[in-house]
Amino acid sequence: MDSPTSPAQNPSSVHAHSIISSLLTFPDSSPLSIVSCFHRELEQALASASDDASVQERLVDRTLQLVSILLESTKRSFRKRATAHNSSSWFLPPELTVKVFSMVDTKSLMRAAACCTMFNKCAMDRFAYAHVDLTTATSQVDSKVVCNLIHRAGKELRSLKLGSLARPYPSDFNPSLVNGPFLSTLSRNPDFIGNRLKSLGLYNIRSMNRNSSFEVLSVCSNLTDLRIVGLNNPFMHLFKIPTEKCRLIEHLCIETSQLLSTIDTVKGSHLIKFVTNSPNLTSLRLIRFRLTDEVARILAQSSRTLEYLNLSRSPTINGRFLRDVRNSCKESPLKTLIVRNCLKLQEKEVLELCNSLIKGNFKSIRHIDVSNNRGLVSDDGKRSYKPKFPLEKLKEERSDVTLVADFPSPRSVKHYPVCHEEDDEELRKIEMMEDDASSSDEESSEDDASSSDEESSEDDLG
Repeated sequence: MDSPTSPAQNPSSVHAHSIISSLLTFPDSSPLSIVSCFHRELEQALASASDDASVQERLVDRTLQLVSILLESTKRSFRKRATAHNSSSWFLPPELTVKVFSMVDTKSLMRAAACCTMFNKCAMDRFAYAHVDLTTATSQVDSKVVCNLIHRAGKELRSLKLGSLARPYPSDFNPSLVNGPFLSTLSRNPDFIGNRLKSLGLYNIRSMNRNSSFEVLSVCSNLTDLRIVGLNNPFMHLFKIPTEKCRLIEHLCIETSQLLSTIDTVKGSHLIKFVTNSPNLTSLRLIRFRLTDEVARILAQSSRTLEYLNLSRSPTINGRFLRDVRNSCKESPLKTLIVRNCLKLQEKEVLELCNSLIKGNFKSIRHIDVSNNRGLVSDDGKRSYKPKFPLEKLKEERSDVTLVADFPSPRSVKHYPVCHEEDDEELRKIEMMEDDASSSDEESSEDDASSSDEESSEDDLG
């Protein structure tokens, strides 16, 4: 015997089933004729309902509700079928699907999660959030979103990229977005297991000061890759943190968004100590740093593991450090040296380097790049765009060495970025966006650096 709630005993249910069944078996017809028919029936229902406007409004609302229910039900059926299809035709088992999801950026992961139930289930796995990358989002990400993703990742989080590759405008400030103060709270977030993190990238983070950077790095003791782009408050004390807390760093990249005061051996003591005492450091990128040639020399010579050194866009390096490097780096592991777009780089210093390479010095080096959009500084102080370097002789004597020396003419629109072929696509994108800004930086850098030194606060430099 049927239960009292059975559709067979419920006239309204029977009627509803009949109507929906008729709707699903509706013969094929043009969309225009269906729309016309529906519109006509709705108008007749409104006309016969009542002269009261409120009654007609309720009828319209009820119609919209029914249409919405049908639409949502159809979408659920579609997703269910898509899940069944994907489950049978998807060639990867769930564990490999999760592995693939862990390799894509977070924006793509969210899109995949919305495709079907199967993908959504895989996208909810903690391992899928091992590498959280929020720099590809079309808009700046709210700090709550970051916390939610970190919570999902839990102990599986290995790589975290926050911020935006593009420089934000001052008018874009929003306290809810990822900023310096948020980094401080992140270090105290119980879901953030920093000692499992291997890679950390901070891109154009507003208001990132000494305290906020120290707090977040202090809980990331096992970092091997640290990248800070758009540091808007450069301070040399920053290098004290990884020296004490992050002893396993292999790759360090710091790019400043504004020119800081000249860094000599005193102000750069924390930087020198970091490079000297980092046992695993293999690549160092310091972009737009006002380094003295003495500091550049120490950086190139002091590390026993450093293979890649990029000091591009330095407005103070003139190349004198190359004299000591080429003669004393007999046992150096340094293979790649990049000094692109260094405003004061002198032609004679590069020439001496070429001659020294021909003589067999600097045996470890394999790639040197001295390209400059503004040319090199010649002996008479003018810009040289066609320096006479013995490139053919160098190629004969040191076929294992590549010297890149590209200097566009003053009227050329071609610009050479600071990125080397070994750099990833991310740095190339940043370089493209910074190309216009670098031109204005170079012009302002022609002023005497000493005036900038007097105005800079030594407290900021630690």
